[in-house]
Amino acid sequence: MMHLDGSMADGGDGGRNAGTAEDFPAAWARVKRRLRAELGEDVFASWFARLELEEVVGGVARLTVPTRFLKSWLESHYLDRVLATFGAEADTVTRIEVGVRGPAAPARPAGGPKPHAASAPLARLHATATPAAVQGPGPDAMPARSGETAGDLNGAPLDARLTFASFLVGRSNALAHAAAERISRHDGEISLYNPLYIHAGVGLGKTHLLHGIGHAIRESGRRVIYLTADRFMYGFVNALKTQNALAFKERLRAIDLLILDDVQFIQGKSIQLEFGHTLNALIDAGRQVVVASDRPPTELEALDERVRSRLAGGLVVEIGSLDEALRASILQSRLTAVRAAHPAFEVSPAVAAYVAKAITANGRDLEGAVNRLLAHATLTGGPMTVETAEIAIRDLVKNREPKRIKIEDIQKLVASRYNVSRSDILSERRTAAVVKPRQIAMYLSKVLTLRSLPEIGRRFGGRDHTTVLHAVRKIEKLIGDDPVLGDEVELLKRMLQD
Repeated sequence: MMHLDGSMADGGDGGRNAGTAEDFPAAWARVKRRLRAELGEDVFASWFARLELEEVVGGVARLTVPTRFLKSWLESHYLDRVLATFGAEADTVTRIEVGVRGPAAPARPAGGPKPHAASAPLARLHATATPAAVQGPGPDAMPARSGETAGDLNGAPLDARLTFASFLVGRSNALAHAAAERISRHDGEISLYNPLYIHAGVGLGKTHLLHGIGHAIRESGRRVIYLTADRFMYGFVNALKTQNALAFKERLRAIDLLILDDVQFIQGKSIQLEFGHTLNALIDAGRQVVVASDRPPTELEALDERVRSRLAGGLVVEIGSLDEALRASILQSRLTAVRAAHPAFEVSPAVAAYVAKAITANGRDLEGAVNRLLAHATLTGGPMTVETAEIAIRDLVKNREPKRIKIEDIQKLVASRYNVSRSDILSERRTAAVVKPRQIAMYLSKVLTLRSLPEIGRRFGGRDHTTVLHAVRKIEKLIGDDPVLGDEVELLKRMLQD
C-alpha cells in the first residue's frame, strides 16, 4: 500500500504498472475514473471534478484546483486517497502537491508546454502541511464568479422535471414524500417539522423531493432559495472577501424557505458558525428549513455539535433502498419516456422484470440501464431478450453500490470478536488485549468507510489522525506477516459487508 511519504507496506508492489512520463495523462484519467466509481458521482462532482494534473516531476505529482478553499479541503480529507490511487496507476508517483491556479496561471494538460516564466506562480502546499481553515477575507477567500456581484446569493435553479407529480412513491420513501408534501401545503404561522432533514444514499430521490418542495412553495408565491452546500460556502466566503457579509445574512434570512442540499460538505469554523446562526434565525422566525444529506445528523462528524443538535431537533426522515416494486415502477417510467422519442424501442415484461430485479442500487443506475438497453437495441437491431439485456447491463450489476458501513458497527463487531467492550476500544487503555482490537477497528474503518483519518480519530475517543495512520500501517504489515490474522480480518470484513 502506498503511504503519504511514498513508502510501501510489506507485500510487494501489488502488481502495479511502472509509470513513464508519457503515461501520466492517461494514468491521471484512470485515477479520476476510479475516484468517481469509488466515491460516487455527488462527492466526485463536488470535490474532484476541478482537480487537474499539471505535471509530474521527480516522483511529485503537482495537481491544481481553482480555489484555496478546495485545496484545503482536499488536503485535509482526501490527499492520502488520491496518492494511493495515483500510486496504483503510476508507481513512480511518490508524493502529491496541490496548488491553486489563478487567472494568469490556468491549468494546462499534463505533459504540455511549461508556462512562461512571467506567469503567476503556482501556490503550493506540501501534502504533510496543515491546511488553514477558511476564517475570513484574505488569501483563502474565493474569487468572484463571472457575472456575479460580491455577496450575491442567487440560489441554484430548480429542475423543472423534479416535481411531486413525477416522484414515484414506494415503501422506502413514503414517509419522506408525505412530510415534503405536508410542508408544501402548510401556510400557517408556525412551520411544521422544522427543520425537515432528509437523508439517503446516492440516487434514492432526496434531491427530487427538495426540488418538489421548492416548486410547490414558489408556486404559492413564497420566497425560496435552493442551495447546495458548495454554493452556500462560496456565497459566505465571497461575502466576507468583499465585506458584504451583513447583506448576505440579511438576504438569506429574509426568505420563506431555505433548502440546503448535501449539508455533509459544509466545512470551516466560520462557515459552520454562520450556518448555525442562520438555522436559528430562520427557525425562530417561523421560516421553513429543509436539509438533505447522505447520512443522519448524528453522523455528521465534521459539523459543529450545536449545528448537529439543531438539525436533529426537527423531523429526521430516511429514504431507504428501493424495493423491487418501486424499482419496477421507476424503470417503467423511464421506458415510457424513452419510447416517446424512440417508438420502435420495445422491452418485454420479462426483460423489464429482470432489470428491476438485477439493478438494486439506485434510480440513476436504472436510468443507465435503460440507456444501455436502448443503445444495444439500436446498434444491433436484434430483439431484446433477457440474455441480451444481461450483457447490456452487466457493468451495472457488477458495480452495485456497496453497503454503507458505520464506524460504530465496526467497533461493536470487533469488540465482540475479541471479548472486550466498545468503551475499552474508545478508552485510553494500552494493554495488549485492548490495543490490538482498537487498531484492527481503526484499520477496518479506514478501508471500509469513506471517513478521513481525522474523522476516524475523533470517533475513537478523540485521537489524533497520526494515531490512526500508525494503526492502519501496523495492521497492514501484520496481515502480510501473519496469515491467521489476515483470515480473521477478512472474516470481519465479510461480516460487516453482508
